[in-house]
Amino acid sequence: MTNKIFVKQIFFDRWAPSYDWLFPSVVYQAIHQRLLEYIDLPASANVLDLGCGTGKLLHRLAVNFPTLQGNGLDLSPEMISQANSRNCYPQRLTFLLGNAEEMPFENNVFDAVFNTISFLHYPDPQQVFNEVNRVLRPGGYFYLVDSYFKWQDEFQSLSILPGGLKLYSPTAREKLGKEAGLNLQVNYYLLGAVLLTIFTKELV
Repeated sequence: MTNKIFVKQIFFDRWAPSYDWLFPSVVYQAIHQRLLEYIDLPASANVLDLGCGTGKLLHRLAVNFPTLQGNGLDLSPEMISQANSRNCYPQRLTFLLGNAEEMPFENNVFDAVFNTISFLHYPDPQQVFNEVNRVLRPGGYFYLVDSYFKWQDEFQSLSILPGGLKLYSPTAREKLGKEAGLNLQVNYYLLGAVLLTIFTKELV
């Protein structure tokens, strides 16, 4: 585990117990609600939520898609503990500890991968895209939701949280996807400076 990843883990472990009561989480939930307007899933979809936190997005998906099966992956043991303690659908949702750069899943297993307001934390964004491509089934979707700077060509680094943040432009997102073998489909603006970018994995 790199030092940056370790610092992020400690930060989110400390945040986990109060995460769902703080203002940022309220905003994230509003973003999740907007995201639902753009989701296209097959019947009995198997999905992955990267950086799942306390499991709010997977819970919303389980409510809206009654036959959905989902896995949540997060670097923080405390976030996973919170998600498991609040899991209303234990037969359908599983929350696991793990690193987005080295996912503990087989190839081609998910119909969709979600990543909301956590991509900005990853030290190696290209490796995360590579892993998303690996675990997605052909024809599957990657829903990337994160803040961005409209005027940037590539990315903007910020040092406002431990380990720093990187905000990626639409152009930078497209390049990362293309390098990993994922095709950009469309961008949607969800809330303020939050952008949803949808990618697909080509059918073989």
